[in-house]
Amino acid sequence: MPTVRVEMLSGRTPEQKKALATSLTQVMVDTAGVSPASVHVIFTDIDSTDWAVAGEMLSDRSKNTVAK
Repeated sequence: MPTVRVEMLSGRTPEQKKALATSLTQVMVDTAGVSPASVHVIFTDIDSTDWAVAGEMLSDRSKNTVAK
């Protein structure tokens, strides 16, 4: 049972997550030779107040420089 864990900033829609889960599952099928039914995808949404890069909280950065 391969498990793909995706950690990203909060804000994606359920539709975006569904599309990503579908794509990640297909990559696992194509690359690892597993069945789609065996692939688990777990999303963890993280608030920008809980994520830092280079010692700077993402919540403190300008909205124009935060890469989602």
